[in-house]
Amino acid sequence: MQYLLLIYGTEPSEQPAPEQLEAEMAEWFAYDEQIRKSGFYVDGNALERANTATTLRVRDGDRVVTDGPFAETREVLGGYYLVDVPDLDTALDWAAKCPGARFGSMEVRPITVFDQG
Repeated sequence: MQYLLLIYGTEPSEQPAPEQLEAEMAEWFAYDEQIRKSGFYVDGNALERANTATTLRVRDGDRVVTDGPFAETREVLGGYYLVDVPDLDTALDWAAKCPGARFGSMEVRPITVFDQG
């Protein structure tokens, strides 16, 4: 079954010190390598900062486009991993290993598969 591991965290107001950034990135690279080698990895990406987002809604047939994310929240979606694992417990295990779980929160959501037949 496929699950999306959504990585939420707060965006820093200033650039971290180089040694702190290097240490944090080393954790991310190690996790990325581990999940890719697991055989469960399907896809994953980091996202640009929330202020680069564009939100679109259609209201009464008209497109309404707003700069930035729609929700006003302290935590923003920073990236994701798509995994194909046997069950929710395995997806939660991988989410718990992600550095994002310590720096913010992880949302684990099953992928809906629509019958195309």
